[in-house]
Amino acid sequence: MDDLRFRRATADDIPVIVAMFADDGLGHGRETPDDLAPYYEAYERVAADPNQHLTVAERGGRLVGVLQLSVIPGLSRRGTTRSIIEAVRVHSDARGTGLGTELMTWAIEESRRLGCSLVQLTSDNARTDAHRFYEKLDFTGSHVGFKLQL
Repeated sequence: MDDLRFRRATADDIPVIVAMFADDGLGHGRETPDDLAPYYEAYERVAADPNQHLTVAERGGRLVGVLQLSVIPGLSRRGTTRSIIEAVRVHSDARGTGLGTELMTWAIEESRRLGCSLVQLTSDNARTDAHRFYEKLDFTGSHVGFKLQL
């Protein structure tokens, strides 16, 4: 993986990122790659926030992975700054190559560099393969998460 590099996503990356979101059992029903307008609007909000790091993995000039790293300063845990990793996707033809591990390792190291002392993520209950993957990276299923659709 010598030619793998990580960089901030640009607006030009949005079509490929959304395609990766949609190329997934859960994402297929909730993403709309034929209407990118809401994604571009969201990208502008994310790009304007210094605590948001929408990051792509690129190999040979081609996007092969994406994640969003959010840095959240807090008061609990003695003022711990934490990061939350969301929207992790690896291009379908790059799955099983170790790219996911590289992407997550980058996110953990970047979290350290940004002063975080805790990394969190959530994963849909249906993603049992992803849960095993995160456990192999020493993440612990320590909490129950809840969502309220607004």
